Amino acid sequence: MAKAPDTKAAPAGTRPFSLFEWMLAGRYLRTRRREGFVSVIAGFSFLGIMLGVATLIVVLSVMNGFRKELLDKIVGINGHIFVAPIESPLTDYPEVAARIAAVPGVRRAIPLVEGQAFGSSQYNGSGVLVRGIRPEDLQKIQHISGNIRQGTLDDFDEGEGVAIGRRLADALSLQAGDTFTLITPRGASTPFGTAPRVKGYPVKAIFEIGMSEFDSTFVFMPLTEAQNYFNRQGDVQLIEVYLDNADRVDEARAAIDEAAGRPILMTDWRQRNRTFFGALEVERNVMFLILTLIVLVAALNIISGLIMLVKDKSEDIAILRTMGATRGAIMRVFLITGASIGIVGTIAGFGLGLLLALNVETIRDVISRLTSTNLFPAELYFLSRLPADVNPTEVATILIMAMVLSLLATLYPSWRAAKLDPVEALRYG
Repeated sequence: MAKAPDTKAAPAGTRPFSLFEWMLAGRYLRTRRREGFVSVIAGFSFLGIMLGVATLIVVLSVMNGFRKELLDKIVGINGHIFVAPIESPLTDYPEVAARIAAVPGVRRAIPLVEGQAFGSSQYNGSGVLVRGIRPEDLQKIQHISGNIRQGTLDDFDEGEGVAIGRRLADALSLQAGDTFTLITPRGASTPFGTAPRVKGYPVKAIFEIGMSEFDSTFVFMPLTEAQNYFNRQGDVQLIEVYLDNADRVDEARAAIDEAAGRPILMTDWRQRNRTFFGALEVERNVMFLILTLIVLVAALNIISGLIMLVKDKSEDIAILRTMGATRGAIMRVFLITGASIGIVGTIAGFGLGLLLALNVETIRDVISRLTSTNLFPAELYFLSRLPADVNPTEVATILIMAMVLSLLATLYPSWRAAKLDPVEALRYG
């Protein structure tokens, strides 16, 4: 005779992350009035993570925009590779520049004469950097030719006119058509020594690059006039080479050296600005570490809040265990409870940070108007506007970091809740 089957079934646990566990975690997030302190801690944890993520996104976006704008301005005006002569003056600069310009990957090669002078008007004076450049080359520099605020560069090669920056024009109270006087101590040689050279030039154009240092310092004049003014005997000091890709400097060096056809000394934009951009990178990394502490503190708040919640819900844990809830189910309930705070806070911080980063210049302008102060003086920060460049990779890194910290913060309290057996939970409660 066959044995009757055993009708006594073992208690079955719920499926991992089932609807029951999510419902229970949701109830624990909506604490009652007598558990209000736990709710306050959870609220501060949520705000801490949200503000930490938003601050990280905004600060890193502004620093990325700051670096990008500075790099664009500095490299866009000064070129990528600088070719200087060795052994003999660069009197054959037209041929050398033409050969370098023909190298693959080179956008243009511009011969330059540079010299420091004192610029003045009838109202004021200031030190300036004079750059002698061929008119056709000046037209190719979009940061200059594309940002003319007064006058025109059409007749730049006719006569002896100059183009100056807007901040320099404002400082000297000059407009297009006014006379701009240049003074240099290295003038003509006389029996009594070298006499200073003083010469007035009409202002043909006023440009605005957007970088205060350039707009208040640079003066462009035709190359032949600059050679005469600075006593250059038909030569130039250097040839600035602009590449299609500023990051491919090393690849272009050998080809440019061969195309020059004469002994030259080459430097590039990284060597000239190494200290400046190195300082920006260090500052950016330090700010990332400091602001990450905000997220870390908020994650620690999640730990303290969950521990208090476990203590408060110890009787509930005992009842659930008695009804057949497994240790894993209890752990997942509190894991969902804590992780929800971190994940929702991270998503809210992402939205807030993106909103602020994309409108940071508008926000700065509004705050400046309300407080009647200049929050971003161009004289200190080089740029005339507050830039922001949201990097998707960095934003993804911030979101993943915040979520991982939030999940890690829930492990110990959840494990502690799951470890309690019914008897201990009743005594603990």
